Amino acid sequence: MPDAHQTLLDLLRVEALEVDLFRGAGQGGETSTRIFGGQVIGQALAAAYQTVEDRLCHSLHAYFIRPGDPSIPVIYQVDRARDGGSFTTRRVVAIQHGRQILNMAASFHATEDGWSHQHPMPKVEDPGGLADRETLRASVVDQIPEKHHAEFLRPRPIDIREVAPRDFFAPKPADDVNHLWFRMAAARGISPALQHCLLAYASDMNLLGSSLRPHGQTWFTGKVMTASLDHAMWFHGPANFSDWHLYTMDSPWSGGARGFNRGTIYNRDGTLIASVAQEGLIRPMKPKE
Repeated sequence: MPDAHQTLLDLLRVEALEVDLFRGAGQGGETSTRIFGGQVIGQALAAAYQTVEDRLCHSLHAYFIRPGDPSIPVIYQVDRARDGGSFTTRRVVAIQHGRQILNMAASFHATEDGWSHQHPMPKVEDPGGLADRETLRASVVDQIPEKHHAEFLRPRPIDIREVAPRDFFAPKPADDVNHLWFRMAAARGISPALQHCLLAYASDMNLLGSSLRPHGQTWFTGKVMTASLDHAMWFHGPANFSDWHLYTMDSPWSGGARGFNRGTIYNRDGTLIASVAQEGLIRPMKPKE
């Protein structure tokens, strides 16, 4: 079986086909029935980075338009919107089957000095005392059909430790604020640009679930249809995702079959590395007639 860590790093290294035209693999990410949203964002950012020199991304804004098909590659078309003295702007369109599946705008900033402040990192339990997601999944695997066991237990590259994990299949209503630690040890030594692409990939993990928590739902209850609708991210500094990062999430609002979610990502020493916002579809599933 291929190493899950190397598979993810390879996914985020898109192939240049022509000037401003790139190709990324569809298969091999977090999910198998459709392409994981964070994968398309990470690849789109990787494509944009190949057209930018000596500047790091400070923000991206993306819309998910159609589900991605993991059976075929994704084509990324980059528009060099602007190369300015301090800021560089790129627009990226992800295409499959001749149709757009994602639109993204990203901005890159030259290094400058300025004032700085940040909110402090929340005080939560250290990751060393928390169960990893493989352990949690193994403890409930008997509650799903055997034909899904292999996919459910498949090794995944990012180590996740939820501070207060909920029951997968019988969740109770909970506060929308939730925390998890995550990292990928194999990210040690990769470039700052690839660190950003990896963090963008990971930022789509568990975020939409924040808006399900007050309603006692998860993806596994069979009572809700979910999909990410858009995704915005602001990078406040360089990342080293080989070490633990705290992802603090909340959902200030839900309504009309949509939920709004926010996230802040801190490194182990408490430095705020990135902020995230996302709206997602949380449509109640109606019983079949």
